[in-house]
Order: sequence, then structure tokens, then C-alpha cells
Amino acid sequence: MGEIYVKIIDAEEIIMPYAKFKVCVFGDGGVGKTTLVNRYLTGTFKGDYKITIGADFYIKKLDIGDKAITLQIWDFAGEDKFRFLLPTYASGSSGGIFMYDITRHSSIENMEKWLEVFKKSFESRFIDIPLIMVGGKKDLEEKRVISTEEGNEMAKKYNFYEFIECSSKTGENIEELFKGISERMLEIAQYLK
Repeated sequence: MGEIYVKIIDAEEIIMPYAKFKVCVFGDGGVGKTTLVNRYLTGTFKGDYKITIGADFYIKKLDIGDKAITLQIWDFAGEDKFRFLLPTYASGSSGGIFMYDITRHSSIENMEKWLEVFKKSFESRFIDIPLIMVGGKKDLEEKRVISTEEGNEMAKKYNFYEFIECSSKTGENIEELFKGISERMLEIAQYLK
């Protein structure tokens, strides 16, 4: 007779709850959205990405406490000619990351337009969507034109869930950013059950 193999499965493999969330990353072109997403996914920095056309889509699996999470990360093109597509791509999002470049003031000045376009896909449900405001390129401190205080004040004024500055080059606050929004989306999902 043939041999019988038995696999012993850890109880966590069976009972670990699973959640899937869609996160849309948006903001002006050239602020570092693609670099941010790729730093998070690969842990490496590459500074010479080509411009995003429409949107790019990525998957990342992580554990938050006893929950297995799958993030669908949508990296949205920042050029004006693609802005009209954002409501379609953002539809069904569980969270959003608005990103600006701390070395370019125009990138934060356009935030209100970006939020207006992003919110079009949600109507009354939008109140349940956590948004994080991210100041990118923190490693370029000597070229900074937007202070941390100004970014924080804008985040408060527009009711962002959180404000954070990060650097895709050094990796500073990248993990914290995605973990933070994942935790908040998970809290909201459990509350809505």
C-alpha cells in the first residue's frame, strides 16, 4: 500500500480572518506616487519611473493583528489629461492617499481639485473612506518649500484621517503609512458589519 501523508495545520491558518481593500493613490504628476508604491512593494528605491498612463494596479498581502489583509493599490496618473478618469478608477475604494511633493508648492495647491474629483465616486458613502495626506520627498529637506506645519494644517482643514511625511528614497515612514491606512480601513470594515 502507498504511504499516507498528514499535514498538521496551525489553527491560525484556519481561523485567520481575511479582508481585501482597494486604496487609490492620487495627486499631481511627478510627486512620487509610483516611487512610493514601488518602495512599499519591493523595499527598494528607483527614481527613474516613466509617467503613469491612466492607472497602475498592484497587490500587497500583509497581516494586521490576527487579520490577513490584501491591499489592491491603484496608482493614479497625475497629469491633468487623465484626471477625469479618477472617479471611475476610485470607485469602490476603501481608502485614499493624496500625495504632494514638499519641494513643489503647486502640488499642494491642487489638493482641493483632486479631492473634488476623488469624492465624485462616493457620494453619501464618502464619510466612511479614510484619507491620508502624504508629503513626499522628505529626503530633500534642503529644497523644502512646504513646511510640515503647513501640510498638517491643510490636512486638518480638509478632514484627512492622518497626515504624514515620507521618503521613498530612504524608506522613512513608508511602512507606517500603509499600515496606518490598513488599520483604519479594517476598523471601519468591522464597524460596518
